[in-house]
Amino acid sequence: MSVLVTGAAGFIGFSTSKALLERGERVIGVDNLNNYYAVTLKEARLAELTRFADFSFHRLDIAERGALGVLLAREAATDRVIHLAAQAGVRYSLINPHAYISANIAGQLEVLEACRRLPRLRHLVFASSSSVYGGNTKLPFAVTDPVDTPRSLYAASKKADELMSYCYAHLYRLPTTGLRFFTVYGPWGRPDMAAWIFTEAILAGRPVRLFNHGDMRRDFTYIDDIVSGVLAALDRPPANDGAAPYRLYNLGNHRSEKLTRFIAVLEAALGRKALIELAPMEPGDVPATYADISETVRDLGFKPTTPIDEGLPRFVAWYRDHHRL
Repeated sequence: MSVLVTGAAGFIGFSTSKALLERGERVIGVDNLNNYYAVTLKEARLAELTRFADFSFHRLDIAERGALGVLLAREAATDRVIHLAAQAGVRYSLINPHAYISANIAGQLEVLEACRRLPRLRHLVFASSSSVYGGNTKLPFAVTDPVDTPRSLYAASKKADELMSYCYAHLYRLPTTGLRFFTVYGPWGRPDMAAWIFTEAILAGRPVRLFNHGDMRRDFTYIDDIVSGVLAALDRPPANDGAAPYRLYNLGNHRSEKLTRFIAVLEAALGRKALIELAPMEPGDVPATYADISETVRDLGFKPTTPIDEGLPRFVAWYRDHHRL
């Protein structure tokens, strides 16, 4: 049997695929290798995965109607799907909104349609986002909180993914779990995220822009903790009994860190001080995120173990090695 991972050349997709391969799974990776950020980084991740004999890769756009279904018809031994392919980024959704409708909504539909036709499918796990909490002011964010006030099209597209997935779980008895990721960082991370942006700026002697005049808090979650949560969810499909076999969980570190402390830890790891430039809040952004993971701990045994004091130095070490600094 095998696991299909969409977005396998992406940050979380690569890390999840690697963990699956290391535990002896056969992994089928899918990615369209788009140019949202440097394709060379995605190719470098794939080069790491192709060292495993049980990894195969297909360059494919999941939003292309029927394409994923054709692939899975050939890969009939697939019994689990981890859907991580998406157009990420709150700010980019203000620039290119159509990319989110294509990748996140049309792409989600194609995954659901393909999955419901898989004869042996045991579980579909898909990525949602903490962004769905939008304008909520109650902290920490719990999966039972209302999520009807998205602040960006990215957030709205992820909420749409949750609704579509519940519908398919109900209609087709498709065991499905959605995971709301909270600000993931770590080695092999994305260049559009804080750890990379700040590290690059500090090393280059450029100012680090802090939005909302630095009054920001984030539940920064280390990649290894995220992967452990994804695999824990994968191994525990919801019961296919009277209710729709659908579950939703937060994957966060359960610590809401001040952005200024994040910078301080990064400065210590880099051995350099940051030049700070304060800026107003950007459209689509929120001042704080904080994950209530009580249900995740109870149902999945999820236990994040990596504070930023440990995770950021690991990212810096990888960044220096990757860029040969």
